[in-house]
Amino acid sequence: MTQTRDSILQALSGLTLPDGGDVVSRDMVRALSVQEGRVSFILEAESPDAARRMEPVRLAAEHLVKKLPGVEQVIVALTAHGPAAKAPPRPAEPAGAPPNLQIGGHMKPQAGSMKPSGVRHIIGIGSGKGGVGKSTVASNLAVALARAGRRVGLLDADIYGPSQPRMMGVNKRPSSPDGKTIIPLKAHGVTCMSIGFMLPEEKAVVWRGPMLMGALQQMLTQVEWGELDILLVDLPPGTGDVAMTLCQKSEVTGAIVVSTPQDVALLDARKALNMFELLKTPVLGLIENMSTYVCPKCGHEEHIFGEGGVRAEAERMGHPFLGSLPISLETRIAGDAGKPIAAGEGPMAEAYAALAHRFIAGGMA
Repeated sequence: MTQTRDSILQALSGLTLPDGGDVVSRDMVRALSVQEGRVSFILEAESPDAARRMEPVRLAAEHLVKKLPGVEQVIVALTAHGPAAKAPPRPAEPAGAPPNLQIGGHMKPQAGSMKPSGVRHIIGIGSGKGGVGKSTVASNLAVALARAGRRVGLLDADIYGPSQPRMMGVNKRPSSPDGKTIIPLKAHGVTCMSIGFMLPEEKAVVWRGPMLMGALQQMLTQVEWGELDILLVDLPPGTGDVAMTLCQKSEVTGAIVVSTPQDVALLDARKALNMFELLKTPVLGLIENMSTYVCPKCGHEEHIFGEGGVRAEAERMGHPFLGSLPISLETRIAGDAGKPIAAGEGPMAEAYAALAHRFIAGGMA
């Protein structure tokens, strides 16, 4: 039996809420998509606090829909509108506790490279501008490489806008036994570090260049990365201090540039490519993100941001073209839920798995 939007909503209308009503009658179901046995939707709560209490409801909705005939995969995410409640103040450190770790400060003089000793390859993932899906590509590629058996690290070096804590589903503060060494966190088989682990999600990082470079130095040299085949570094968009410092001080294996096929995005992507060229960092390839959109209702394909622009640019500049990734609602929902799409099954997971195997075949991981 093939499910439809109406049949899914009818099934969900039987899911009652603890405080009365059901998720359909209370208009909590958003972005419902039904396509070839794959169902995805969002449950929207009234506030972030209410959303946190609704995890049992999310699980029940996922279980209910998964049991329907013809449904092969279900993705359900929780979201909320309205302001979040203020977090309670941090409790005082107990007597004898290890010193509190602080991130930030000017770079300290250091002889030699900042490359961690146990890391074989460092690959920067950059973009000329924001909003092209660079962080989504970084998190999903890391997970796909881990699923392929590689020892993978993910460093979120986008210090002004760290998004990997949300995308990887990690919100704990890393521990530090001595106030200097940082014990990274793990998620989906990936060793992770981000400035976002150290700060409240809504807190801005208001630092000048030297502070950024100091934070990058700490996250490379003070983190116990262990033995890794590859460390992916999610760089800030553009051509600023962090990317320059990484390439000049860390023995980077190479860089990947992510862009949409849109002319404006490609204009900025060329600047990122030129930066890596000036820094003598090999460009391992270009990835075209948001290359096409397929309507989940009628199957019509539309090239919203243009078609083939990144492939043509790669060919023009003599760089490898690593692949195209479509606009995908499931990818967005999975990222917002902290469960990268590459960690599951389906066409997008297969696309990232193919990208990971290309890295492995090319000796980059």
